[in-house]
Amino acid sequence: VEFLYCDLASMKSIRQFVQQFKAKSCPLHVLVNNAGVMLVPERKTEDGFEEHFGLNYLGHFLLTNLLLDKLKQSGTHSHNARIITVSSATHYVGKLHLNDLQSRCSYSPHGAYAQSKLALVLFTYRLQHLLTANGSHVTANVVDPGVVNTDLYKHVFWVIKAVKWMTAWLFFKTSEEGASTSIYAAVSPEMEGAGGCYLYNEERTKSADVAYDEELQRRLWTESCKMVGISDESRRVP
Repeated sequence: VEFLYCDLASMKSIRQFVQQFKAKSCPLHVLVNNAGVMLVPERKTEDGFEEHFGLNYLGHFLLTNLLLDKLKQSGTHSHNARIITVSSATHYVGKLHLNDLQSRCSYSPHGAYAQSKLALVLFTYRLQHLLTANGSHVTANVVDPGVVNTDLYKHVFWVIKAVKWMTAWLFFKTSEEGASTSIYAAVSPEMEGAGGCYLYNEERTKSADVAYDEELQRRLWTESCKMVGISDESRRVP
């Protein structure tokens, strides 16, 4: 195990991390996009993005795109490189506000969090479409880890914290249980060559209907490229 620092709330840090990683000339077979914040008060990243959208979504969008060439080089016909992105069941109630992705008009911690998680699902489906169109030996899937007993809930209302403290042993997954579907997506032979899937409890399931909207996927991708400052190579793909 080797540690490299990367702050997903900083575009500069992400670019520095990618530069350091590529300097090692190592293959990249699995990328798990797992960082996140939940229900934080309204605040911005150092790049001026609303924190849920900037960290949960844009950070992973930029990181994945900057590492795509390395993933494509590492994947083979028999062993695809794999991208796993962690979303949440909250995406089912999320709404993508393309005209206000930064939640400037009306900020809601719940709404901003749900939007960021929906964006991750839309991103994954569009990414898989592009990978398939390019004939790349890379797959992209999205995972719902379930309700896991971690520090992610530190910003929830104190009553919910109290209920969580009393019932976590019964209703919440342990960290190990929460990681199981991500691990399944990363290493299971059953997932070899399978992309564009939404996984829960190590099974393929249906995501929110809006996540399958290909026009929304394209528009989000194009806008995301503008926001993080990378070229939109997807324009050449239907």
